[in-house]
Amino acid sequence: MANSTPSMPVECRLHEHDDRHLRQAIALADRARARGNRPFGALIVGADGSVLAQASNANGESGDCTAHAELSAIRAASPHHTREQLAGATLYSSAEPCVMCAGAIFWSAIGRVVYGIDAVRLRAFRGERLDQKDAELSCRDVFAASSHPIECIGPALIEEASASHRGAWKS
Repeated sequence: MANSTPSMPVECRLHEHDDRHLRQAIALADRARARGNRPFGALIVGADGSVLAQASNANGESGDCTAHAELSAIRAASPHHTREQLAGATLYSSAEPCVMCAGAIFWSAIGRVVYGIDAVRLRAFRGERLDQKDAELSCRDVFAASSHPIECIGPALIEEASASHRGAWKS
């Protein structure tokens, strides 16, 4: 009988500028948690290195189940930047984007994603509560179906990204 437990993804090494931006996303996740939300943060950085948008998860304080950090950052950036600008941008996320956020990344044309904790490790924090479970589909599966290339780098800075989740989920 085959083992159905997914293997742990291997941690990626990052360039210094990716390290810095991913740490900013992790800080945004910590800010979300401090405000009573689930601990997720994201920022979008243009090809020139400028921050186009940043957001923290706001599910708890807004009551909006779609108030994920990645989706909120995309909503903030897309009215002010062309699809060509977003295609050259990188979205940094404290955790692997969920299926909904991966779809939004596709629709926005963002060309690169760098994330912290992967969905497999994150599920250990989420536990078995139905209100905390996710669709068990990797963002890479969504990106692989894309009509344009989306580079995906992660997991990275796993220990730092995991710290935001310790004790944050209901058991």
